[in-house]
Amino acid sequence: MNLSIINLVYLLASVLFILGIKGLTHPKSAVRGNVLSAFGMLLAVAVTLFDKNILSFEYIFAGIVLGAAIGAVLAMKIEMTAMPQLVALFNGFGGGASVLVAGATLVQASGAAPGLQFSIATALSGIIGGVTFWGSFVAFGKLQRLFLEGACSFGGQRLVNLALAVVTVGLGVYVSIVPEDITGYWVMVGAASVLGVLLTMAIGGADMPVVIALLNSYSGIAASATGFVLENNMLIIAGSLVGASGIILTKIMCRAMNRSLTNVLFGGSLGPGEKTASADDVYAGKVKATSGEEVAMILDGAQRVVVVPGYGMAVAQAQHAVRDLMNQLEARGTTVEFAIHPVAGRMPGHMNVLLAEAEVPYDKLREMDSINPEMSQIDVAIVLGANDVVNPLAKTDPASPIAGMPIINVDECRTVIVVKRSLSPGFARIPNPLFSADNALMYFEDGKKAVQQICEAMKEL
Repeated sequence: MNLSIINLVYLLASVLFILGIKGLTHPKSAVRGNVLSAFGMLLAVAVTLFDKNILSFEYIFAGIVLGAAIGAVLAMKIEMTAMPQLVALFNGFGGGASVLVAGATLVQASGAAPGLQFSIATALSGIIGGVTFWGSFVAFGKLQRLFLEGACSFGGQRLVNLALAVVTVGLGVYVSIVPEDITGYWVMVGAASVLGVLLTMAIGGADMPVVIALLNSYSGIAASATGFVLENNMLIIAGSLVGASGIILTKIMCRAMNRSLTNVLFGGSLGPGEKTASADDVYAGKVKATSGEEVAMILDGAQRVVVVPGYGMAVAQAQHAVRDLMNQLEARGTTVEFAIHPVAGRMPGHMNVLLAEAEVPYDKLREMDSINPEMSQIDVAIVLGANDVVNPLAKTDPASPIAGMPIINVDECRTVIVVKRSLSPGFARIPNPLFSADNALMYFEDGKKAVQQICEAMKEL
């Protein structure tokens, strides 16, 4: 196929990718954005397949069938609570593909005299892809609670990481200078892989969503570097888009947690502060339990209600019950809104996706910065499975590990109903004084059952 035609189609696909990403910025246009991006990818793949410098179509067709089968099974089986793990796997596969493609191209070029651009791009693909692949699988294991739960580190780990990073970069320079040494490439990939494991295992808790976003960016950068290896403009552009969007998302999440990326990567995970009060000191004798009937009576007289969803709502799959409660309250003339924290759940937009699945109108979802100034005017706030993102210690205790992190100010509402199985801490592993506040009631129950019980009680009023 003529090179000009190929590049023209690639340009069209790139425009569709950009329009698709823009469409994803709002739920009303998200479906259209997905369709545009998918069509762009179809064009890019189709024109590449018609390029004669590829493998036989038999292997490609077999790969398509196998990949489609795996994707279909995952799409049908995966639970919404496991979406972050799935994203981590996708990131890892992207990084692994970059390592293998760059390595295969290096083997294919052996005996020739590859240019400096090719050699540097190959080294970058191997390093970033290796870190991404193994870092993503460690992140998957943590989120799935298979191994290395929480932040896992050892004495002197930062020095070991620094030394390993220097060695990896040194090997990358060697591969760039001596690309014909295939063994050197795989040694470099091995060092990068170990570095990916060590970097990710030391991060845990509330920092994991940030790590997922960062690894997503890494996978895009690795793909872009592989595009330079293959001299494929489409891969360069697509990888750059993923890399840039991942970095932007990572920055947004760090800002939402009032932490720098350096602190997330090297400062250790959110954990108990040395001077933070114990759970006994915070809760002893001050927690007031409630029931579905009492909550129904409180809601019956409320003019304005705000629901603050968290990971507990995802675990309980309570979003449909929450929608039913919203409908009941609105039928009584109550205004119902949802306050969404940027890092609620385990990945960006986690709560938005769950509520959209339950057909909750998007205009009822309010961002934290938008609704916080109005919290003192709210009659009832229902905190459903959220913890750290509503913890007042972020505002009152400078020694707290979440000090300075922006939170949803539910403590300013007239009444707060906290639906939670127990008083167990959140990702930050610190007590939450909101649970024992004068205006707070604790409803100890599974999120879905609790909301259903409230709905039933309201029908009897």
